[in-house]
Amino acid sequence: MVSKGAFEVILNRRSIRSFKGDPVPDEFLQKILIAAQMAPSAGNRQPWHFFVVRNQELKDRLAVAAFGQDFLSQAPIVIVVCADPERSESRYGERGRSLYSIQDTASAVMNMWITAVELGLASCWVGAFDEAKVRDSLSLPSQLRPVAMLPIGFPGERGVKTPRRPLEEIVTFLD
Repeated sequence: MVSKGAFEVILNRRSIRSFKGDPVPDEFLQKILIAAQMAPSAGNRQPWHFFVVRNQELKDRLAVAAFGQDFLSQAPIVIVVCADPERSESRYGERGRSLYSIQDTASAVMNMWITAVELGLASCWVGAFDEAKVRDSLSLPSQLRPVAMLPIGFPGERGVKTPRRPLEEIVTFLD
């Protein structure tokens, strides 16, 4: 059962693309990373690696790699979340490589985002980027695939509540 606190965080989460200049406290970053570490994964393979980017030049490069999404360079921290498909493939073959490693990594991203919001921080899940440029910018090991970038900081805007499709449209009960 989801606790009321977690449910409230999920309901109030917004994609924020404006950040104050205040640094993210180390203890907040630690909690965000532990939340990622605790995400579920197929066969407990934990096929992820997280790159915490604080360096301004690197954040600028990531914004370019993300097709000019300049808010990336304005956040105090950008976490580049990578999948390690080989970790999943070693147990589950091609399905592990092409699906489970991505699903598992996405679960870690959501844990980080929810934790950031709970701590009064903001983020925006960035998936639109040139993988090769991100890889080159961070000199990533060849076995890692960048899957998402999370700029994290104190919100510089409130964010807009976007409409959701009604449950009747997206849920089918098979009794």
